[in-house]
Amino acid sequence: MITKLKSWLEDNLNSRPDDENELQLDLATAVLYCEVIRADHDLDEQEQALMQSMLMSQFQLCESQAKELIHSSGDEAKHAADLVSFTRLVNARCEAEQKNLILENLWQLAYADDHLDPHEEHIIRRIADLLYLPHSQFIQAKLRAQQANDEKG
Repeated sequence: MITKLKSWLEDNLNSRPDDENELQLDLATAVLYCEVIRADHDLDEQEQALMQSMLMSQFQLCESQAKELIHSSGDEAKHAADLVSFTRLVNARCEAEQKNLILENLWQLAYADDHLDPHEEHIIRRIADLLYLPHSQFIQAKLRAQQANDEKG
């Protein structure tokens, strides 16, 4: 299933066809983001727009590539039994700074609809644990996202 999806992404995204590792990292990260926006069972347009913007910025994708990645990651997230395969890939390919950026983005996605659902917080906590990020980083990222949300509203 992963091989088939990866092949489809390479054919349709044309983002970096020579860099298989980056493409896998794009998908793994997008699945983690997808898990957070799906956690409250309400796919909000603000969350989806923010996720698209984050993916475009983080992986230097154009709008159509980001939309395709979101679509593919949503399908992958629905069929995934757990988050371990995705976090394992992130752990293998990312430094602590990159993993912290993912954590920050997860919190921003959770606050995008101006409401932190307990399910969103639980998913982010699980992901942070699977990324071997210390609890202090988890809390600091949450507080920064909360403050940024308060300032925008």
